[in-house]
Order: sequence, then C-alpha cells, then structure tokens
Amino acid sequence: MTRFAFIMAVLATFVAMPAQAEDIAVGGLKISSPWIRATPKGAPVGGGYMTITNSGNVSERLLGGTSDASNRFEIHEMSMESGVMKMRPVAGIDIKPGQTVELKPGGYHVMFVGLKQPFERGQHVKATLQFEKAGNVAVNFIVEGIGAQTGGSNTPNMQKQHGH
Repeated sequence: MTRFAFIMAVLATFVAMPAQAEDIAVGGLKISSPWIRATPKGAPVGGGYMTITNSGNVSERLLGGTSDASNRFEIHEMSMESGVMKMRPVAGIDIKPGQTVELKPGGYHVMFVGLKQPFERGQHVKATLQFEKAGNVAVNFIVEGIGAQTGGSNTPNMQKQHGH
C-alpha cells in the first residue's frame, strides 16, 4: 500500500504541474516561449507571442503561418501614431544574424483570425510558422490568462525549459 501511495503522489505532482512551452531549434533559429492570451467566448481573434533568435549567419524572415484553431494566421504590428495605438498586418518580420526579435503585447505579434473556439487558459494550440529559408516549423503555443503580459505566468517559480 505504501508503494502505491508513493506512485500516486509522484503522478499527482506531474499532473498538477502547469504546462510550459518548450523552445524549438531549427537550424540557426530558436523559437522560445510561444504563448497566447485566453479569449472570451465569441471573440473572433486571438494574439500569439514568442521570442525568435537567429544565431545563424544568414538573415531569416518570418512570413506567416497556419493553425487549425483559426481560419487565418497573420503577422501584425502595433504602434503609436499621433498618440493613437494602431494595429496593422505586415508581410513578414526580418531576423538578422545575431538578432533576437520579441513578439509581445504592444509590438509585433501573430493573430489567429476567425477562431473556431475560444482559447482557454492551460490549453495547447498547435500552429505552423512559415519562414523564408527554414520553411515550416511546428510550434505549440500555451494559452495564458486573458490579461497576461508574458508567457510562463502559469509557472512563476519554475525555470523555463531549453533545447530541443
């Protein structure tokens, strides 16, 4: 009985641990901490964020992507113009050798347009990023709370996982 209780306690620890996004490495690119904000019921769009580092010696460009969670997947940029916050789609994001680009609230981000169902905290959303040279890269976004400002808020005391 003691062995059974021990095994159940270990399993409960792993089941109770919050989900965490894993870093993805493809060639000289590293995609870190992909996350999405939860959306209210009926919301037509959701925003996705991540950090992309190019440690290679050739420029790369994020062109867009796809996801079964939405009808369209677009890259957008938020900026201040004459004191007004504006959001617009962009054709891509250049990532030069040695550069890190952070897709975050208030800046560059990806948009899941035409959501098929709301994003719920703790859920995983699969997407495919399309790069000019690296091609298609599968990414697993973790859904954070509606007001989250950074990924990993589900895991404030845990170190992020690296490498893949």
